[in-house]
Amino acid sequence: MDMEDTSKLKIFTGTAHLALAKEISDYIGVPLGKAICGRFNNGEIQVMINESVRGKDCFIIQPTGAPVNDNLMEMLIMVDALKRASARHITVVVPYYGYARQDRKTRGREPISSKLVADLMSTAGVTRVVTMDLHAGQIQGFFNIPVDHLMGTPILAPYFVEKFKNLPREEIAVVSPDLGSVTRARKFAERLDCPLAIIDKRRPRANVSEVMNIIGDVQGKTVVLVDDMVDTAGTLCHGAEALIKLGGAKEVYACATHGVLSGPALQRLTDSVITETVFLDTIPAKEGSEAARIKMLSVAPVFAEAISRIYEDKPVSPLFT
Repeated sequence: MDMEDTSKLKIFTGTAHLALAKEISDYIGVPLGKAICGRFNNGEIQVMINESVRGKDCFIIQPTGAPVNDNLMEMLIMVDALKRASARHITVVVPYYGYARQDRKTRGREPISSKLVADLMSTAGVTRVVTMDLHAGQIQGFFNIPVDHLMGTPILAPYFVEKFKNLPREEIAVVSPDLGSVTRARKFAERLDCPLAIIDKRRPRANVSEVMNIIGDVQGKTVVLVDDMVDTAGTLCHGAEALIKLGGAKEVYACATHGVLSGPALQRLTDSVITETVFLDTIPAKEGSEAARIKMLSVAPVFAEAISRIYEDKPVSPLFT
């Protein structure tokens, strides 16, 4: 990436996703900042910044996936270190924003943890946030600082456009796994120039889903299930099974921005009828992904472009589409 002057640009990372941080820094052409992020003997996080950051524009690359609390505290402590070392701007690049699903109260006496995380980041000294595919877009409003909310669709959709280039459009369908993901799936379907279908389901309790009905025609079609994240993979695998058994779909692919993949997720994907599941590498790939037929696509070019535009005071909005 050709940048005129990178003398005031510093890129740091915690331990959450070293491979992604290295790929982003290589793409920009700036080495990762000299910093140590370790543990004291009592388990407390130790951060040392081993180069001057006075007057610099600092970027910290740190998704807050599992272990979410460790990764979050690493980021906050690194922000504090940079702030006390007189950094000019501190931007946190959070490809996956932990606690995003706790964005509202659904019953009495519940916390709104995603707002608490936003407050912690602002209080620590963060001056800007760059993230991707928040579970709820309104989380941007939890911050009183600029938030650049990038989308995963511009990376995922071209992959399937290329994969299905020899298939007639009428033999493809994009499917939303629930009513909450319809907007995302519709935009995806527009990119593939194919029809949209919706799985209508109800969820009896947390992490348990029951498919009720398929709205739309998937008979004999190759379908793509589109979601923002896959956690335990129950919704995805039940949906795929319903598309084959109830809807008569010919083949099922799936994709999501964030492969959280907790608990039985990998085994469920391995045992499922899904031909291939595509994730972005906002979270490091889990061991056993190959057996589960998982394909990872890189977000490094998009985040590298965002960092470059922010540093050079250029608009980031072209990346939103």
